[in-house]
Order: sequence, then C-alpha cells, then structure tokens
Amino acid sequence: MSLSIEPLEHVGVQVLDFDLRQPISDAMAEELKALWYEHAILVFREQDIDAETQIELSRVFGPLAIHPLPSTRHPDHPELFINKAGDEDDYLTLAYFDGEPLVARLDWHVDLIYTGKPNHGAVLRAVQVPDNEGMTGFGDRALAYDRLDSETQALLSDLEVAYHFVQNQGQMRFCDNVKFEPGPNLPKSVEEAGVPDFPDAAYPAVGTHPVSGRQVLQIVPFFLNRVIAPEKAGLSEDEADDLLRRIVKHVRRPELHYFHEWSPGDVIMWDNWRAMHCTTGTRPGTKRLVHRTTILGDATLGRQLA
Repeated sequence: MSLSIEPLEHVGVQVLDFDLRQPISDAMAEELKALWYEHAILVFREQDIDAETQIELSRVFGPLAIHPLPSTRHPDHPELFINKAGDEDDYLTLAYFDGEPLVARLDWHVDLIYTGKPNHGAVLRAVQVPDNEGMTGFGDRALAYDRLDSETQALLSDLEVAYHFVQNQGQMRFCDNVKFEPGPNLPKSVEEAGVPDFPDAAYPAVGTHPVSGRQVLQIVPFFLNRVIAPEKAGLSEDEADDLLRRIVKHVRRPELHYFHEWSPGDVIMWDNWRAMHCTTGTRPGTKRLVHRTTILGDATLGRQLA
C-alpha cells in the first residue's frame, strides 16, 4: 500500500488512516523509512498502541538505546524511557520564564549533540497529556540551511562550531536567557547533578545527512558555545559570535517549525540527524506522561575535542 500523508504546518507530515497496531511488512517498513528521510518529522494521531507496539515500530528505524538512568526506564521494557511531570520530582526541572514557573521547558536542541555522536532519532507516544500545555516543537535544519542566502552558506561551509556541556539553560551562551531564572533545585554544575563532564564537541557548521545527503545546518542554541578558529575564515571572535547569534535567530523563525498540541495516543517520530526540537513545559503539578524510545545511530557527525 502507499501511505497517505498531509503536510503539517511548515515542516513534517501527518500520516493519515494508518493503524500502527497492524503488522509492518518489509515493504511498509521501507516506505516508512523513505517518508522519514524525506520529511524528518512524522505524526500519527490518536493511535491505540501499547509499549510493545511502540518498541516494535521504533525498531523499524534501527536498534534502540537504553537510557543510562535506571529510574527513568519502564519496569518491564528497558527500551522505554518514561518522561513524566506533575509529581514530587517537578522541583528538579523547575525554572522561571518571564516570572512564570514551568517544569521541563527546553530551548531548541539536538539530542546528544555535546557528544559528537547524536542518536539517530526518537519516537514519542502520549499516554497522559494536559490540554493546551506541554507542546513539543520541531524544526527542520535542512530547510533552515536551504533558506540561508548563498553568501552565508558559503561562509558557514568553512566553519566549525563547538558545543559545551553545562547543566542548565542559564549557563548556555546562545539560549534566550533574558527571561530565564533557574529554580532553586536546578543543578548548577555537572558535579552537583552527578553526570559526566563531557569534553567539548566540534561540528562542521553545515553537515551532510548520512542517509539522504541533504545539507543540514548544525547550529542550534542548546549547548552552542563558539566558532572554532574563526580567524581561518577571516573573522574575529566578536564577529564569529555575532554570526552565531544571527544564525540562531534564523533557526528560531516560526516558518521553520511545527508545534504539536498533544492528544492521548499521538505518536511522533523525528530524525535527530536533521530535525531539532524543544518543549514548552508545563505548570508545576500538571500531570503529563509520555513514553519515548530512542533510535541509535551508527554515524559520528562531530568529533570530541581534547
């Protein structure tokens, strides 16, 4: 069969009239993967599936990662990451945005970009979601590159950028921190959080997608730190920072984004090698439960710096 799709607002597609409970043949798997690589973001609305079906669907796109923190894994399905809000753990991710307290709000990012080897993608399934809160945004970095002027594309082709791992958004140079204030329990250092202190990772400012061959802009706000050796492109450090601010402003353009308002059963998958994503957060105490599976990738897109 040929899948029926409908464009989402600006980027990505919704797959229509497709029941994820049905067995996925080899031919259907190839069609799904082709859609994924063509559009980067696939939405399936109001699917009645369970954990096993989500895991089976995710494996169509590659082997799955196991989250390193045992407390976040589903007790019966270690491939399943439990993303929840609205309980006693809200204080761990609470921050203030323009004075409003929000749980788990994250600026635009690419998963594991600070390692040099981002995972290939992920699948989210809404189990319990509130109305009008907790949206997830997706942005197309290939489209973002295409919509740059040719002069900027040429300049970026000679540059590498570095990503630096820190603990919260307020410590990130290119996030929108004017209205950000960390909550009292948000970790201030990697030591306080009990996580590894990753070395910086370097990426070409424009990369090539390992499967589709599309040119992809490798500049997103989260963890972005600097241009490496800007003098090689005839830039001072201040000029390089100004360039990054201009590109970050560009990737924030609404016409490059799709924001999903969740309903129970919605399933979304995205290609982390091409798309970026963000979360709008929820008010403290708001119940939200999303199950995630993460698709490993065999491509190293950046390099770790000593």
